[in-house]
Amino acid sequence: MARRRRANLVGGLILILLGAGILAVQLLPGVQLRFSWPWLLIGSGVLLLVIGSATGVPALAVPACIVGGIGGILYYQATTGDWDSWAYVWALIPGFVGVGVLLSGLLGEEGSGAVRGGGTLILISLVLFAVFGSVFGALGILGQYWPVLLIILGLMLLVGPLLTVRR
Repeated sequence: MARRRRANLVGGLILILLGAGILAVQLLPGVQLRFSWPWLLIGSGVLLLVIGSATGVPALAVPACIVGGIGGILYYQATTGDWDSWAYVWALIPGFVGVGVLLSGLLGEEGSGAVRGGGTLILISLVLFAVFGSVFGALGILGQYWPVLLIILGLMLLVGPLLTVRR
């Protein structure tokens, strides 16, 4: 991929993350924008992404997203004091891997495979987050119907390979 296109992708991603952070401060009551130790992890993730983009090693997007994502989780927990949320928020980590796979595919040459693999990881991660968040009472949106998500995920895992065309 051309260096200019990679730079545009990384710059756009950094702006999206910055906007999402500011939006989270405005919408989530316990989150405040102040410097604390989790910013070191977030900054390390951004640095890994920039280095991977500049050196032409798109695979660095995967560890960059993992480190930055965990930094974001720890930032939320440090600013709100909601350390008990780790009981369900860990389920977002496979989603961070999925975002890294997507970015790696965008920065590299593996477009459709990266979208499929990364999207699958993100979907699984969000389902696990919703299930565990509901089980531990933090996400009341599903109530007693959270097992339906497990059934849907199981059906997707069963039916998905049947729909794939083998080459």
